[in-house]
Amino acid sequence: MTEEQIALARRAVACKSWRWMPGMLVVDAIGKQRIYDDVAGEPYWSTDGWLPDLTDPATLGCLLALVRDAWGNSSSLYVRLSDTRRVSDGLLGWEVNGWADAEHSPNGCPGSWRGWGYASEAEALVAALEAAP
Repeated sequence: MTEEQIALARRAVACKSWRWMPGMLVVDAIGKQRIYDDVAGEPYWSTDGWLPDLTDPATLGCLLALVRDAWGNSSSLYVRLSDTRRVSDGLLGWEVNGWADAEHSPNGCPGSWRGWGYASEAEALVAALEAAP
C-alpha cells in the first residue's frame, strides 16, 4: 500500500463508527488476509496493527455498509464517480449522496446529504464515515 492509502486506512479505523466486518481484506505485519468470521468480542483476535485494504472491492463494499449504518440510511446512500464534480481541472471526483432524515442530517433538517470532490471512492467513503453523526 502507498503512504496515501495507509493514511486513509488509518483515518477509517479511527472513526467512531468503524468496525471490522467479515469479507474485509486486512493488511497487517504478516501480509494480507481476508476476514471470514465476525471479530467483534472474540478474545483470541487481536486487531492491533490491522489496516483495511481500501483498494479491495469487498472491503469497499463493507465500508459502504458502515457508512450507511452510521448515517442510519441503509437504502438510499450511494457513492459514484461524478460526471460534474471535479477534484481538479480535468479530473472527475467521487461523491457520496443520500437522503438523511432530520435525526441523521448534519443540520437537523431532512434532505439530501452530499459530499463530493474526492480523488477516490475510498476517500469519499472515509470522509462520509468521518462526518457521520
